Amino acid sequence: MRKILVVNAGSSSVKFAVFADGVEQAAGAVSEIGGAAQLKFAGQKRPVAAPDHRAAVAACLGALAQAGHDLTSLTAAAHRVVHGGTAFVAPCQIDDAVLAGIEACVPLAPLHNPGNLAAIRALAALAPDLPQFVSFDTAFHAGQPQVATRYAVPDAVTALGIRRYGFHGISYASLTRTIAAKGRLPRRLLALHLGNGASLCAILDGKSVATTMGYSPLEGLTMGTRSGSIDGNAVLRLAELYGIEDASRILNKQSGLLGLGGASDMHELGQMDTEQARFARAHFAYWAVRHAGSMIAAMGGIDALAFTGGIGENDADMRGDIMAGLGFTGLIADAAANATGAEIIHDSKSLLGAWVIPAAEEAWIAAEALAVMDKGA
Repeated sequence: MRKILVVNAGSSSVKFAVFADGVEQAAGAVSEIGGAAQLKFAGQKRPVAAPDHRAAVAACLGALAQAGHDLTSLTAAAHRVVHGGTAFVAPCQIDDAVLAGIEACVPLAPLHNPGNLAAIRALAALAPDLPQFVSFDTAFHAGQPQVATRYAVPDAVTALGIRRYGFHGISYASLTRTIAAKGRLPRRLLALHLGNGASLCAILDGKSVATTMGYSPLEGLTMGTRSGSIDGNAVLRLAELYGIEDASRILNKQSGLLGLGGASDMHELGQMDTEQARFARAHFAYWAVRHAGSMIAAMGGIDALAFTGGIGENDADMRGDIMAGLGFTGLIADAAANATGAEIIHDSKSLLGAWVIPAAEEAWIAAEALAVMDKGA
């Protein structure tokens, strides 16, 4: 039995899970690192001393050891890294060169890669003999054609790494595998990863050919606190008026559903009886449908769609609004199945399939680590 510790670190949090031969054995998280940190594990939540990522990782390891998953029982650790740039297009084992490469991608993902790196280094310090592997959120999109990834800017700008990368790739890869395992992977699949961060992906013959996020996770759909796509000159005007740091904070942390409706959580907006909250939800659905049209065009049509992510899996009303907006494709929703959150949510008369597929990113990261290990054996 091979046990993989999966670590998904953010700037102020560390999520962790243990998989034994692909089956989840335990999972938890440390939140608010550097502040009033909390450890959530085994159905309980308690304060924990976590002034930095090393302390947070130590707290995770301590909780796992108490549950029978000590370091000696682990085969390896596997991490999610948001940005691999153009250098990392597949999972790999972490060594000094890989660490340097991830570090080099920090300017491309300054809000994400530093937290990923901090967890990798913390675990290396606490368990130096434990092999570590990494999966990249950008890797699933690495095979997109250049016409889809390049911005219409001079060569010198493109040389700086300014291009579309796409994100949520681990989620999309996992979703694709899940559907394929059920024996029904369509040729043209529209995948909708809808959560606090949200994007769409056009998956043709199992491969990404277009996605809504671009150089950063800011581009594309309306999101929890991110504006989604916005005219570059509007961004320049904000930077002129407020400075670069404040403009970035406005667009990444104060916009989206929060800026429109007063809350970043879609469920909370659904419970708020205000015109602003209703508009925020309508805005989200409108732009999901509008961007979906672009993804469908990139595939030359559509055979099925699949919802995943917190909103995609749990908000039946939002799924219903988006499916209604896509009625022009021949999609007919099964309202009763959608209301109950069933896996299959299209009507028998629908020209295309519609499914709800639970996100399984951590399981996919563990599977990729095992695949790298097997390949190197």
